[in-house]
Amino acid sequence: MSHIHSKTGLLRKELIIEKSGLKSGQQIADLGCGRGGHFSFQLAKLVGVRGMVYAVDVIKHYLDDLELELKRQEIKNIQTIWTDLELLGAAAIDNSSVDIVFVINTLHQAKKPIDLLKEATRISKRGARLIVVDWSRSASPLGPDENIRIDKNKLVDAGKKIGLYLDSEFSAGPYHFGLVLTKM
Repeated sequence: MSHIHSKTGLLRKELIIEKSGLKSGQQIADLGCGRGGHFSFQLAKLVGVRGMVYAVDVIKHYLDDLELELKRQEIKNIQTIWTDLELLGAAAIDNSSVDIVFVINTLHQAKKPIDLLKEATRISKRGARLIVVDWSRSASPLGPDENIRIDKNKLVDAGKKIGLYLDSEFSAGPYHFGLVLTKM
């Protein structure tokens, strides 16, 4: 689902991770990890052997490919999970168990983005951070049609109704907004 264009400088990966406050040993979810799970691999290095990254996607063959790469590299702290993130309780992750949730370039692809946020909230511990990065609504030479891009202000308002509060906003790249939300 997500696309991390680190080679083209489309996303400021280091800043996105820095904004999360990630620490060694934490439980992390990468919702919509996408083909290759690029973000998941970097997160796994940072949380170390005591931490865990849940690489979650709805596209099964993305996860199958990721599984092969995990075996090849002998990486043990990434667990792939195939699920529809728009169904509350569908992800095989315990309630209130995750320290940080990353939702990178995923919400604009969801038919029900608020339902996806509800699932992210369900798996998050109290005080957990959700890092949401998606395409800005302004015109850009790349990316999805503007009419399917997420309105970040509506997203923040909807988040409040499900117990997510805005900590900060940041520029995640030339065409992307970033939000740091906290579960209350």
